Amino acid sequence: MKEFDAIIIGFGKGGKTLASDLANRGWKVAMVEKSEKMYGGTCINIGCIPTKVLVHQAKLADLRKKDSFENKKEFYRKAIEKKDKITSLLRNNNFHKLDDKKNITVYTGTGSFASPETVNVKTEKGTLLLKAPYIFINTGAETVIPPIEGIKENPFIYTSTEIMELTELPERLVIIGGGYIGLEFASIYASFGSQVTVLEGYTELLPREDRDIAESVKTVLEKKGILFKMGAKVNSFHNTGNEVIISYTNTRENAGYTLKADAVLLATGRRPNTKELNLEAAGVKVNEQGAIIVDELLRTTTPSIRVMGDVKGGLQFTYISLDDYRIIRDDLFGDQRRRTTGREPVSYSVFIDPPLSHIGLNEQEARKSGKNILVNKFTVSSIPRAKTVDAEDGMLKAVIDADTHEILGCTLFCPESSEVINTVSLAMKAGLDSTFLHNFIFTHPSMSEALNDLFS
Repeated sequence: MKEFDAIIIGFGKGGKTLASDLANRGWKVAMVEKSEKMYGGTCINIGCIPTKVLVHQAKLADLRKKDSFENKKEFYRKAIEKKDKITSLLRNNNFHKLDDKKNITVYTGTGSFASPETVNVKTEKGTLLLKAPYIFINTGAETVIPPIEGIKENPFIYTSTEIMELTELPERLVIIGGGYIGLEFASIYASFGSQVTVLEGYTELLPREDRDIAESVKTVLEKKGILFKMGAKVNSFHNTGNEVIISYTNTRENAGYTLKADAVLLATGRRPNTKELNLEAAGVKVNEQGAIIVDELLRTTTPSIRVMGDVKGGLQFTYISLDDYRIIRDDLFGDQRRRTTGREPVSYSVFIDPPLSHIGLNEQEARKSGKNILVNKFTVSSIPRAKTVDAEDGMLKAVIDADTHEILGCTLFCPESSEVINTVSLAMKAGLDSTFLHNFIFTHPSMSEALNDLFS
């Protein structure tokens, strides 16, 4: 048995940042990561970074619409190579930032609890037993594989992780699921030149968003050539050897259909990655969705064990994992004032083209609150900056308390929205009302200056 001051299971954003912090304070830290391909966590390996590389490359590909499909395939192959090069570099850097650091030992293997203070680590060379008074879980989430006939061991069916390893651009791509992940990949692959069809079980796209925003997103993506089949219940997949045939039912018509594809992407949601942790041995409980139950200081039902990131459910973003680290840091060494209950609202962006970003309440939620609200919205085509960059699709929307001028929420479906939303978020977190953004002096021409009109 090897003893440490802390064991961290999972090399994600929160975990690696905490490991470095603890080591700097003189703690002996064991970092346990299941796969050598996941040093640094989901974001740099299979999440934000590789997808955003492909988002950028896809925008460049979209400028080559008249190319032959063979040329599009070659451009896509080079984009995948570029993505692989970047993720490999970042993964290597992340590994050495911890493994080369005094007081940190990285173990590559599967970690599972033997007791509340001990963790078994199964490596290629055998099993080690580690012990520490503090243990932190940062194992992320995994793709939900639906129980559909023909899915198992089908070479044409991919998760979001697997499809980014595909070096051959599929001519026909079918995406199962029209949520944020599905739409991001639909936008990427349509821009690369694939014929993309999205099968969505709901009868409406993006049910969390206001209908005018969702319809604007759908219209813009349809202009890219993406086909949407709403109310589609997938029944089976059939591998013919050369392609896959998808059988589905249109629930609105109660009629059956088939589609042929060269590749299928499962964008059917993600769930907390806990199945190998043996949480029962540590007395750590999960909820009905399989997420680890935590309090506002991220302590589990065994208080010496704490959790960061997607494995606890809720918003699945790298910056949430990083803020989880800050909460744990302040709980251990600070004044314990930082808590999960104090960080709302949190903004998010979906990197379709243009990106969709949101913070706070949407119009429907605000009306249910009973407040006297003001809704401002306009199309992107009215923004001078959008005209200069030839990107006039989309819309902007703000929800304001008409009596107090409090900013209740904002949705930006426009170029550079992932940057502009941070300005709105900063104003909301600082307690500044809509008049601040209405009267603020922004540079011109910029997307940010549209906030002058949006919050009028």
